[in-house]
Amino acid sequence: MTATAPNPVDELDRRRRFRMRRVRLPRAWRRPLAVIGLVVVAFWVLVVIFGPLIAPYDPIAQDSARYLPPSAEHLFGTDGVGRDVFSRVVSGARISLPVAVGLVALSLAIGSTVGAIAGYAGGVVDGVLMRIVDLFFSFPAIVLAMAVSAALGPSLLNAVAAIVVVSWPAYARVTRSLVLGLRDANYIQASRLLGASAGRALLRDIAPNVIGPILVVATLELGNAILLLSGLSFLGLGAVPPTPEWGAMVADGARAFYNYWVALFPGLAIFSVVLAFNFIGDALRDALDPRTERAVGNVEV
Repeated sequence: MTATAPNPVDELDRRRRFRMRRVRLPRAWRRPLAVIGLVVVAFWVLVVIFGPLIAPYDPIAQDSARYLPPSAEHLFGTDGVGRDVFSRVVSGARISLPVAVGLVALSLAIGSTVGAIAGYAGGVVDGVLMRIVDLFFSFPAIVLAMAVSAALGPSLLNAVAAIVVVSWPAYARVTRSLVLGLRDANYIQASRLLGASAGRALLRDIAPNVIGPILVVATLELGNAILLLSGLSFLGLGAVPPTPEWGAMVADGARAFYNYWVALFPGLAIFSVVLAFNFIGDALRDALDPRTERAVGNVEV
């Protein structure tokens, strides 16, 4: 009995069906920088989740010698009061990252609401709201954040409030420009003629078309939020001792310049997170932009 040879046509058809079932990703997410950003952010997310299991010491315990260099016992060394720097960097991630995500979400909610109302209403409402936005833009962000934080007093919560105050106008301006380009579209006019209220038109018809660019801005602003939060803590206007916040740790290291490890490792943590969010923001922008070849081209994985 002889075995029958496989039909080449059937084999080709099976291969085509298999390729169709495979997941296809936008080419923007396959670029090396986007992959690096995703890996770095995933790493820090795991650190945030499993931080208590990773940190070998209590981050605020002063139970070691001062300024021990990096070693097997203390991977990142110790600071000026004998605290383990590695444990403090891990604990700092559990403060800096969730706080940054929270303040960006709050800024996005406030700014996008103001911008959507201004763009959809137009006229006097638009003029008044945009002049308020221009007033906030007339001050450098870090200077205004310092002024607000100094007026409220040094604390992590007050630093978050200060950063929200200086961050929401960017979302307002972007949202307004997007809504202005959509409010006179035919499907919006049809929705109005059918009796849809302004709130319904904004939520059901306009919001799905503007959420993409706003998310790109929010992703890029995550890095800026971490920088501002760390900057305020560095200046003594954010987290107060002994809170293990990255900016405050860099400030401690700046006072002991020759013991480089005290500031080096929290500084590298800030650098890696900010760079990763910028990479992801660029990839998200390319993936959501239909005018670029990288966004419309898909690859097989």
